[in-house]
Amino acid sequence: MSADTRPRLIVNFGRTRRSFWDWRGRRPFWGGLLCILAGVPIMYIPYQTMTLGDLHIRMATTAGAGSLIIGVLLVVLGLTLWFQPQSRVFAGVAAILLALVSLVVSNFGAFLIGFLLALIGGALGVSWAPGRPAVAAVPSAATATGPSPVEDIDGGRRAD
Repeated sequence: MSADTRPRLIVNFGRTRRSFWDWRGRRPFWGGLLCILAGVPIMYIPYQTMTLGDLHIRMATTAGAGSLIIGVLLVVLGLTLWFQPQSRVFAGVAAILLALVSLVVSNFGAFLIGFLLALIGGALGVSWAPGRPAVAAVPSAATATGPSPVEDIDGGRRAD
């Protein structure tokens, strides 16, 4: 093993991390993550059977298939927020509506965990706005020889 091996691994990890941060910054990442996380308890809990000693408690609802559909749709909407950020308003509103429907269909929105995650994730998706790209501060020849900012405000004249 050479001495160059370790720094190269660190540089590649740093580059990968920076590219992930750039990717995350150009989309409603946290809204999508919360929508994906909301789909998991809404899908899972209605099909769960708890065992307390000899007592089996089944939390299945009459609309178990509805819970599964709502959970899958929330996961798909979370992925839509990640990979199609231009449709963030539609995906956010749909996630909020599915969260409200899950209150009735899926054990109070999978015991309010999935409901709250979907509600907050949908709100983050709707409220996210893409930022403007950073402008490089490279002075050009015209601004380097031009008037000072104080003179430029009122056309070169100072009002004293």
